[in-house]
Amino acid sequence: MVYPWGDKRRFNSYAGYFKRTFGGRVQKLTINAGFTCPNRDGTVSTGGCTYCKNDAFNPSYCTPQKSITQQLNEGIEFHALRYRRAKNYLAYFQAFSNTHASVEKLKELYSEALSHPGVIGLVIGTRPDCIDFEKLDYLEELSKNYYISVEYGVESCYNRSLESINRGHTYDQSIWAIEETARRGINTGAHIIFGLPGESREEMLSQAAILSDLPLTSIKFHQLQIFSETEMEKQYMETPGKFSLFEMNDYLNFVVDFLERLNPNFVIERFTSEAPPWHLVAPKWGLLRTDQLLTKIEKILEERNTWQGRFLEMNIW
Repeated sequence: MVYPWGDKRRFNSYAGYFKRTFGGRVQKLTINAGFTCPNRDGTVSTGGCTYCKNDAFNPSYCTPQKSITQQLNEGIEFHALRYRRAKNYLAYFQAFSNTHASVEKLKELYSEALSHPGVIGLVIGTRPDCIDFEKLDYLEELSKNYYISVEYGVESCYNRSLESINRGHTYDQSIWAIEETARRGINTGAHIIFGLPGESREEMLSQAAILSDLPLTSIKFHQLQIFSETEMEKQYMETPGKFSLFEMNDYLNFVVDFLERLNPNFVIERFTSEAPPWHLVAPKWGLLRTDQLLTKIEKILEERNTWQGRFLEMNIW
């Protein structure tokens, strides 16, 4: 069976999307450009998100002490052996909130990345309260000549959850940012965390329908992980009963349940997250990598003979 997104995989994969869009593999190169966040620097709050530890997912070559050009060069070298087929690259501004600066500063940083040979576009990770019309005007202009994707940290559709993790913005702000970005023809992504304290399985699952109404290009989600030296670690140690962390098999089956209810037009960037074991307090799923967990998810999809968007009544079916 060939699914609506054009291939035989049971979900609308990022790899398939890149192949359709670019004709082959494109590698994202992570950059730490030295940004901070408005809930860290006092703009809206201090302390940052209670779960956040950027060191847990930032590649070792990424540090703001290095120029963007140097980080890109080292990133290409880092990925050369594992992804030999990649000829083109996307500069991935990942650490913290990468539109939390003036347009003039953004132009300086983004222009340096786009001037690098082989870089054909940008992926910009940010928050919905760090975008405005002036920045969107600039990104819209860039998108006429480059691939531009803005990934918003939505994290949850429920304001009580956002407040509990000191996120500093509301879900309504996420809706505004996503709709305004997509309206300009800019690729628009969202990031969601499953397992935030106080959210029931039913509430988490209900987010599939809520998110499916948004004009998203792509979505990524992963299990809540508790990292050392974070505020959430303190909360977990003091009141572990308030947390309902996923066991691995339960999470993988939950992801399949979620996919069945999710808009099939959404490209799935990632299902799970991995981190170095010395950062991770819980849950500990052994040494399985994201690609190994993806294999398990695809096996469940096959065993259940199901696929992304199966439960949605959409015109494309």
